[in-house]
Amino acid sequence: MDRRREAEPLLTRPAVRKAPTVRFWLRSLTFRVVAFSTAWAILTLVVIFTLITTLYRQTSERGFESLLSAHLFNLIGSVGISEAGTLTGSPDLGDLRFSEPDSGWYWSVEPASEGVSGSLHSSSMTKAIPSPSVAAVPFNSTFQRSYTTHGLGGEEIEVIESEFVLDSKNRAARFRVMGNRTELDQEVAAFQRRLLAYLSLFGAGMIAINAIAILLGLQPLRRVRNALAMVREGTAGRLDGRFPAEIEPLANETNALIENNKRIVERSRTQVGNLAHSLKTPLAVLLNEGRALGGTQGRLIVDQAASMQKQVEHYLQRARVAAQRDSVVYRTPVGPLVQRLGRVVQKLNARVAVSWALPAEDVIFAGEREDLEEILGNLLENAVKWANTKVAITVAAAPPVSASPGLFEIAIEDDGPGIPEDKAREALKRGRRLDETKPGTGLGLAIVADLVNEYGGELALEQSLLGGLKAVVRLRSLQ
Repeated sequence: MDRRREAEPLLTRPAVRKAPTVRFWLRSLTFRVVAFSTAWAILTLVVIFTLITTLYRQTSERGFESLLSAHLFNLIGSVGISEAGTLTGSPDLGDLRFSEPDSGWYWSVEPASEGVSGSLHSSSMTKAIPSPSVAAVPFNSTFQRSYTTHGLGGEEIEVIESEFVLDSKNRAARFRVMGNRTELDQEVAAFQRRLLAYLSLFGAGMIAINAIAILLGLQPLRRVRNALAMVREGTAGRLDGRFPAEIEPLANETNALIENNKRIVERSRTQVGNLAHSLKTPLAVLLNEGRALGGTQGRLIVDQAASMQKQVEHYLQRARVAAQRDSVVYRTPVGPLVQRLGRVVQKLNARVAVSWALPAEDVIFAGEREDLEEILGNLLENAVKWANTKVAITVAAAPPVSASPGLFEIAIEDDGPGIPEDKAREALKRGRRLDETKPGTGLGLAIVADLVNEYGGELALEQSLLGGLKAVVRLRSLQ
């Protein structure tokens, strides 16, 4: 075990960048389905709105033109001519709008041939409304024509016009019936607004119902995710529960994968145990022979055999950690383990006062108890060896200085001599001892660094406020 002074964090992991919110939503299955169904609903409603308004306008225009034609035939039937050639008659088209001044609804009868005099018009027509020339708007084969113009109040009017022979002398008159097209356009616009309001309400309801149905439909996937989280946290050994037919094969395959991982871990542990057992006896024989031999050669054999034993244990432990790291996660409460180790170290080293500070809510280490014991044991052994009178242990649930989320922090400090900054990295190298006067093999900090690295954590050697070294370990916790 080697010593130290203040140093920068030595083993750090790159910061985990959170995916942007936009990218998260684009990858979300819920968002994709809801967005697609919403876009389809909006497109459908736009098409429906366009079709209905188009059909309504066409129907309204046909009805408008049919009404004008009916009024025209009624007007033709109500007008005659006297022997003197004067236009006679009192047409009543049955619509009060022809009586309201400047209403946009007018009719007029004017001479169209020689021998015809006088003119008739509706009481709503307070001034003459000019008509285009026959050359500009010719009559069709039935002697009718239609066109639009502006009325007396500035409104747009539709005019239907016909020339009709009134008697046997071929005396003819020109009949015009005019309807307010602005009213028609306003009517269509009002209908469009009402239709848009109804379709908007219907669309909002349909989108909400679709979103609720999709969320409920994807609920089994959330159940699977929660079940997997329980497996990861160690509170469940497999995915339990009833799942829909589409999800059940996934749950079965996941359970099979979990069982297979467990078998791999157990097989690795068995092999590690067999290897440790096969090496234990030869190393013990070497140690005994070295002690029996004595002298310089005996001490050399004992030192090398002890070093081999320590390194074999270390690499066996690394193999075990690597075998279980990516399988089912273990749970190890940190607080009770820190208290137990602190009491043991205090009893074995009465000259050093060991204290610890724990969070109100205990943190859970995402790994095996033996590995955490190995990490804390080496750091405590190192701290007690070099401390003058004090060793302090601090556990923090959420260290703000951590570069990675989901970690907890254990800091072990002493009031010893510390370690020079330029020697800090040397202390973590396997077998390096900065002070040969202290007993040890130089593997303690290196073992800690390797174990922390295997668990994806961080190790830092810093300056302690007590005056000595502060070893900071950050490991993954279960939320």
